[in-house]
Amino acid sequence: MLSDLEIALSRISPDDAGEVLTVQRAAFASEALIYGTADMPPLTQTLDELRAELADAKGWVARVGPRLVGAIRYRETDDLLLIGRIAIAPDLQGLGIGRALLGAAERDSRAPEAELFTGSLSEANVRLYESCGYRIADRVDQGDGTTQLFMRKQLGTTSR
Repeated sequence: MLSDLEIALSRISPDDAGEVLTVQRAAFASEALIYGTADMPPLTQTLDELRAELADAKGWVARVGPRLVGAIRYRETDDLLLIGRIAIAPDLQGLGIGRALLGAAERDSRAPEAELFTGSLSEANVRLYESCGYRIADRVDQGDGTTQLFMRKQLGTTSR
């Protein structure tokens, strides 16, 4: 479990782009198998595109020793924390790294509510998000037999 790993969380930066892209591609390879296509932004994004994105992005990375093992990116409006890509190294998925990254993003936000999305076939993702307090707020039919699930969570900014 996470307590057995020495996880260090730090702010994401453009200097992390290469490692983030590596973890992102490895993590989303399983999604490509589930959905039967590798034509998805986490797998088609280039290093230059990611580096440019990280210049303005908020987010966190997780490391075990020198190895980057997870990342989360997000944007904020006054009303909403919009959580983007969460990527965890496949060999360390299920150990609490995603939960730790989500918690860091939520604590960092002043928004009263958070939103993220995942595909309807990504059952492990849905389970994780539900266990972290997210609930399905909207379903968007993708026209291919799958549905994009938008999930929300109240953040309770009174303690911030």
